[in-house]
Order: sequence, then structure tokens, then C-alpha cells
Amino acid sequence: MQFNTDKQTLDDLNIFGKPGKDSIYTIFNHTHTRGGADILEQLFLYPMSDTTQINNRSLIIRYFSAAGINFPFSSMLFDSASLYLEMDDERTRLSRDKETIGGKIRHLIAEDHQYKIIHNGVSAMTEILHTLQDFLHRINDTASETPYAGVLLELGRHLSDTDLLPVMQQKPKAKLSYSETAVLDDILRFRSRKIMQRILHHIYQLDVYISVAKVAAKNGYVFPEALKKEDHTVHLEGVYHPMVQHAVPNTLHITPDSNIIFLTGANMAGKSTFMKSLGIALYLAHMGFPVAAKKMSFSVRDGIYTTINLSDNLATGSSHFYAEVLRVKKVAQELGVAKNLFIIFDELFRGTNVKDAGEATIAITEAFASKKNCMFIVSTHIIEAGEVLKQRCSNIHFTFLPTIMQNNKPVYTYTLAEGITADRHGMVIINNEGILDIINNRFSKKTAS
Repeated sequence: MQFNTDKQTLDDLNIFGKPGKDSIYTIFNHTHTRGGADILEQLFLYPMSDTTQINNRSLIIRYFSAAGINFPFSSMLFDSASLYLEMDDERTRLSRDKETIGGKIRHLIAEDHQYKIIHNGVSAMTEILHTLQDFLHRINDTASETPYAGVLLELGRHLSDTDLLPVMQQKPKAKLSYSETAVLDDILRFRSRKIMQRILHHIYQLDVYISVAKVAAKNGYVFPEALKKEDHTVHLEGVYHPMVQHAVPNTLHITPDSNIIFLTGANMAGKSTFMKSLGIALYLAHMGFPVAAKKMSFSVRDGIYTTINLSDNLATGSSHFYAEVLRVKKVAQELGVAKNLFIIFDELFRGTNVKDAGEATIAITEAFASKKNCMFIVSTHIIEAGEVLKQRCSNIHFTFLPTIMQNNKPVYTYTLAEGITADRHGMVIINNEGILDIINNRFSKKTAS
């Protein structure tokens, strides 16, 4: 089954971010090849919902991370190789008969731009194949014990193909004559084109695995374990936001008996950042990628939907409240088709009055509680809603982010605590900033003048 999400979620979690800005994608985007960068982008666009596939990718990246393996190829080779293999027109095939007119004037052909592309491409592919063969020999004993073993077998089979024997017998980086180039070109670009493209694809994947592995090792990220969907659990220890400096880690457990996290806390207490941390960890985990945490295991979901930074739609004239209603409707429709989803709502119905928001929060959260196969994180400032839900739903886990007052100033721990908090420090912050004094002082001066 396809993993489901949408643009709102990608924007909320800053998966790709805005052009030129840091994002979750840029954390991992350290590939050496254009092909690797293309594959990395596709992996981010299409997380997985199959437990085995997720765990296999995770084990492969973990292997390269633990082994400290570097990408063994010169990046410049792949520009020449990819351009070369794109030339599939038979009319560009080189003649191998030296007695033909073409053979006799090869010194002129050597100056031709098209021939240069072919010559450089043949040289690049030859060096790539030899480097790959050496690399496979180095890692075969250890990597063959991982899910990467299938790729090792396929690449080994391709490299030992009898058609490629002249290429593998050719010394890499050696100067090739016209006739030698013609022979190797016929093999690489025409007889074995699909095999060459397949080999390059695996090398680009290798580029991604090694690049992500380096990021994991550098940042101390953990590799999550994917569990079967039917367990309906998430266990996170020491999870934190990977883009927040000196982020405070938190621990959270979601089970079928407490599949709704009801989160309260004052403004600036860290609710939104915490919810983004969870969403990012779940998203990366479904890619088989390492996450910013100490330990993680999770039941695979069919999709993730978040509502954290929802804006009104000026183009259609929709208010913020109506945008919230439409968002809840969208999620309700997804929940209605029996999917195992992970849902995040940051402050349900903040765009309307407190009474309506409270009633709607109770009604929607109570409806969520009936979906035992899904997981929900719901935050709110309306603590009265939490008190009602305590009486009505047994599968809600109530947590909050505390605020400590020191010298009449709020200090935030950013560490989860059990229960519901009544912390409200909006007026304290306003008074501490002297906003009312500024307004009154200006008004007094204006009156006096």
C-alpha cells in the first residue's frame, strides 16, 4: 500500500523547505552524484509502508554507517558516463574497420565534439566498472550478511558477464585509441546499455546510502525498528528536533490503550516544536532513515497528516477557522477508509471563540478516540476540554510541557510531564515587555501636547 501524506504535512515538518533554506532534506543531501541526489529526492517524496522494506533499507544504511565506508568513485566520472549513455542513436556508432574512409580519417574524427563525448564516456565507464569491482571485493564478506547481499550478487553477475570481458581487461585510465574506443563503445553503449544503466542506478543508490550513513554517524542518529502495523505502538526515547540547536530530548510511548496524546502547555512552552519532532521522526522512520533520537521502534503507518502551521486562504476568501474545518474534514475522510494513520493537530480550532473551540475540540477528539487503529497527537490551550475528555475516553494519555516562574518570568523546561496544565502566562509576558506602559506613556504625551 502507498504511504499517504500531503503538502500541508510536508510544509509543517519542513521536509523540503523553501528554496535556499535549510530543511530536513538538506540535512541528508550530501550525495556525490546527480543521480544520487535524484534518488534521495524520490525517497523523501515516497516513504514506505511495508515493514520489511523499511527495515531492510535501515539495515543497509546502518551497515555503511557502522563500517565508516566512503564513496569510492570520482564524482566527475558520472557526468561523462550519463551524457555518454544518453546517446542511443545508431548513427553515432563508431566504425571499427580501419580500412574504411572513416577509419583513415580518424585523426579528424578525434577532433569532433561527438567523438569526444563517446571517448570520454567509454573511459569514464571503464574506470567506474573497475572501481566498482574493487569496491565489491572489499565489502563482499561483511555486506553479504546484510539485505545489500542481493545487490552484491546482481552487480557481481553483471561484471562477470562475458560481453564485458574486453572492458574488464582494459586498464582503467589508459589512453584509448580510436579502434579501442570503437570496440568498447559497441559493448558499453549498444550491447550492454541496459546493464550499464542498471549498474549506474545501483551506484547512485550506494551514493545515497553512504551519504545518509555519514549523516547518521556524524549526528549520532538512531536507526528505528519497524514493527507490524497490528501492534499499533510507537516507542521513542530521547527524540528531539534535528534542526533545533541544543534541543531538549523527550520520551514518549503510544500504545493501543493510549493512542491519543492530549498535549497542553503555555505559549512558548514548546508544544509545536515537540509535535514537529514526532512528525519528523515518524516520517524519516518510514523512509528507513536514521532519526534524531536515542531509541525508536514503531508500528508502520499507512500515512501521516499534520496540521501545525495552517493558514487562511485569501485566494478563496476562507477564514482561518474555515480552513481548520476543511482540514479536519480532509483528515476525517482519510480516517474513513480504514487506514492506519498518524495524525497531529496543533491547537484545534484556534480560529474561533473559546466556547466553540472547546466544544469542537471535545467532539473531534472523542471521535478520534474511536479509531483505535490510528494514533493522534492533539494540543490545546483549553484545559476544560481535557477535563471532560478524562471522563469520557479511557485511551487518552494526558501530557503537558511545564513552565516554571522565576522572578516573575516564565522559564520553560521543554520536558514532558504527566497530566494537564493550567499554565497561562500571556499577560505576564506582555507586562514584562512593558507594552501597556509604552502605549499609556505615548497616550499621555499626546494628551499633554
